[in-house]
Amino acid sequence: MISFNLPVFTGKEFNYIKEAIEHKKICGDGIFTKRCNNWMEDRFETPKAMLTTSCTHALEMAAILANIKEGDEVIMPSFTFVSTADAFVVRGAKIVFVDIRPDTMNIDENLIEAAITEKTKAIVPVHYAGIGCEMDKIMEIAKKHNIFVIEDAAQGVMSQYKGKALGTIGDFGCYSFHETKNYTMGEGGAILVNKPQFIERAEIIREKGTDRSKFFRGQVDKYTWVDLGSSYLPSEMNAAYLWAQLEIADEINDYRLGVWNRYYEGFASLKNDKIIDLPVIPEHCKQNAHMFYIKVKDLTERTRLIEFLKDNGIQSVFHYIPLHNSPYGKKVGVFNGKDVHTTAESDRLLRLPMYYGLKSEEVDYVVSKIKEFYITRN
Repeated sequence: MISFNLPVFTGKEFNYIKEAIEHKKICGDGIFTKRCNNWMEDRFETPKAMLTTSCTHALEMAAILANIKEGDEVIMPSFTFVSTADAFVVRGAKIVFVDIRPDTMNIDENLIEAAITEKTKAIVPVHYAGIGCEMDKIMEIAKKHNIFVIEDAAQGVMSQYKGKALGTIGDFGCYSFHETKNYTMGEGGAILVNKPQFIERAEIIREKGTDRSKFFRGQVDKYTWVDLGSSYLPSEMNAAYLWAQLEIADEINDYRLGVWNRYYEGFASLKNDKIIDLPVIPEHCKQNAHMFYIKVKDLTERTRLIEFLKDNGIQSVFHYIPLHNSPYGKKVGVFNGKDVHTTAESDRLLRLPMYYGLKSEEVDYVVSKIKEFYITRN
């Protein structure tokens, strides 16, 4: 079976985890956590990056920093993972879903302003598959209405929009280092604080509401409880595992792009014959090959294709069930306008095996079997 995903392993992870243990500090904010934070700050040119226990927790931190409270409204696409909404629902916010663009599967920036009310506190663009949302337009709208922009860049590490790293354009950016992402620490994430005035409070929230970070820097002679917060620090062993990958981040990125391009070229004939649709990468976006997907005719065809691929030793998977169609999504959110593309495009999308280490012959096999499916069908 060709797996849909295999977590990255470079070979240095065990050495770094051992080193963390030998330093006799395996809780958060040790040498490897600091290395990862500094690497992100330097590479992505953000004032402050902090590893968290998950992207969910990074989003929760951003919600606290934006002072999201009961009765506020937060705009986002319905085609996203539940964490995007959960982080704001736990603060008491109402979620306002907006339709997506069928080309990039990102929030339709031209529909956002119509969803804004006097209760709107934030826009949460989700950079699907590591392809940047139209951030110029989104930032323009946010500035006009004086609302926060919190980028869900869970899939966007190493991607860019007009030369800027995803996650660094809004007020806050949130990354995922989950097992399924391009770079992983098993479970983990990071928050990018792009406005310096929020850095001190972000440190406090991440340290359970205490000024412990200032204490360790010698800025105060003792630390105490000064704000709300939670335990958002990952362990040093998780950070050590991640560091082994960040060291060769470009190598991993280039490998994945090679796989992505091989898929795209392999499916060119099916695309030209209008049998399937392929991902669209706007010219001003630089992607990270987080995933490769195809779009088939409809849900029935996708179900048949998944079963066909499984019978031929290939694991393929669909993606999000739109949140506004879920039981809890109906309770805590509302879809603004018409669902023209969200559900229809979700039903068509099929993700194919994509990971660091996927062999060229395996990619070619996947392509050949999908071509076989359509030849047999016809």
